[in-house]
Amino acid sequence: MSNADLTSILLVLLLLVGLAQLLGYVFVKLRQPKVVGEIVAGVVLGPALLGRLPMMAGVNAAMHHQDNLLTFVYWLGLLLLMFLSGAEARQLFGRDERREVGWLTIVGTGIPFVLGLVFGPRLITPALSGPNGNTLALTIILAVGVAVTSVPVVSKIFADLKILHTRFARLVLGVAVLEDIVLWLALAIATAVAGHTALKSKPLAIHLVSTVVFFVLGLTVVPRVIKRASKSRWNVLAKHSPVSYVIAVLLGYCVVAGALDVSMVFAAFLAGFAVVHKKRRLFADALEAIGKVSFAFFIPMYFALVGLKLNLVRGVSWSMIAVFVVGSCAIKVISVATAGRFAGFRGLDLVNLAITTNARGGPGIVLASVAFDAGIISSKFYTTLVVAAVLTSQIAGAWLDYVLRKGWPLLSSEGSVAGAAVGLGDELPPVV
Repeated sequence: MSNADLTSILLVLLLLVGLAQLLGYVFVKLRQPKVVGEIVAGVVLGPALLGRLPMMAGVNAAMHHQDNLLTFVYWLGLLLLMFLSGAEARQLFGRDERREVGWLTIVGTGIPFVLGLVFGPRLITPALSGPNGNTLALTIILAVGVAVTSVPVVSKIFADLKILHTRFARLVLGVAVLEDIVLWLALAIATAVAGHTALKSKPLAIHLVSTVVFFVLGLTVVPRVIKRASKSRWNVLAKHSPVSYVIAVLLGYCVVAGALDVSMVFAAFLAGFAVVHKKRRLFADALEAIGKVSFAFFIPMYFALVGLKLNLVRGVSWSMIAVFVVGSCAIKVISVATAGRFAGFRGLDLVNLAITTNARGGPGIVLASVAFDAGIISSKFYTTLVVAAVLTSQIAGAWLDYVLRKGWPLLSSEGSVAGAAVGLGDELPPVV
């Protein structure tokens, strides 16, 4: 790489991460999730706005010339996001509200997902399909897009509003964690199916079995092996360089997944799940260090590059966005409200639970990215999924902020949350 090439790529990285952090800060001050500003940064630098100006011709040329390097940064940010999400998901297990979480998960998530599977084939049009999109893969993506809830977004919103300790937060996060595990498996199956557009039975069956086995072992057996290896006397790397060891676990998972032709996105999630343990949180400092670097550069870069992919000139269908956002939100809210009634909640409790669990956030964007990169969905459907994820996250954050400022209880059983009604932008760590 010549000095000119290196200078050009550093300029591109500087513009992307600098604008992502700046707009993220602006959106925080507007009481909006930071991720929205990071995505908008990519949109601003993309073909819809600044990318159309003559003065940006050199930057556009550098982006095109260094596309492979930007793609690597994009995937590294995505893998780190999934890795940290898996670690966070592991910490949320073992809560006491099993009955309520069970109802909210089975009914609140099950109804949207099943409806998506049943009616998806009738709703699929050529406008939704990418080059590798077949009916089965598209149906699964549509069902997941309707049912998914974001663990990272809602957990960060709860932390910002100082309600992470509440029973309401435990309920929502418990539901979101169980949802994500099931729906990531569904997405893994969709990508496996998309790899065989002709749907040949034998190779497809082998691919599906290897994906499911990898996922199941990654949730059950492998974390125990990693735990023993982490505490072993011979593991010098874990003792003397825990950050290196945790990164090695992440890379190891991804290498094995690549060898088995399983999506590395799910491998990264399972790697994060494996390095955190319920009774004794190993590598807490290492995860914190990795998280600081990731949220400072790689994850904002990922979301900025997501925004850069959004073609708001030719790759957008406002009618598709309107139909999907309204339809998916209505199904999700009604399903969660129904589940909440079965679980014994009433009135404002149902509204709070329904709106909060409707936040798609990071997982909704990851869903769009993985499906688009796998060739399952079109650019218009990709834009639709990203916009839906952003809008539902904004609505959830704004609603909870409003409820707390009014002094209303999140759940009638726990009363109002004293001291929680701080602004969403008062003290906001990175939101994904």
